[in-house]
Amino acid sequence: MATQQKSLCPINLALEVFGDRWSLLIVRDMMFAGKRHFREFLQSEEGISSNILTERLGKLVEQGVLSKTNDPTHKQKAIYSLTPMGIDLLPVVTQIGIWGRRHTPATKESGAPAAALEKGGPPLQKKMQAALRKAHLGRANTASAA
Repeated sequence: MATQQKSLCPINLALEVFGDRWSLLIVRDMMFAGKRHFREFLQSEEGISSNILTERLGKLVEQGVLSKTNDPTHKQKAIYSLTPMGIDLLPVVTQIGIWGRRHTPATKESGAPAAALEKGGPPLQKKMQAALRKAHLGRANTASAA
């Protein structure tokens, strides 16, 4: 994506890639609920509309956070996968969940994944990233962007 950036601040640049509500919820659903198909994302309790979902999935693919391949079991379906860049978002999503559990009226049930990741710390995050690499990239190696 070759657009002129107003600011080269790394926080601004990162937010331009994944800093809207729907993009982060799509990534969350892929990481924690194993969602990979368009229809599965539509069923999230937040109620994303199909046109917004189409736009966000396209943007995440364009930015390199997700990849899209044809589903070999159905000609009209696509499978979305996290890329290494997307998998590297796990610590970010984890910290947002931990913050939300502490500072919002999240239920014990909805905050359970954040609580487990907080308790397990970096070793649990690394284990989860390895599982995501295996599920989304077909490999379990630990290489990621630094």
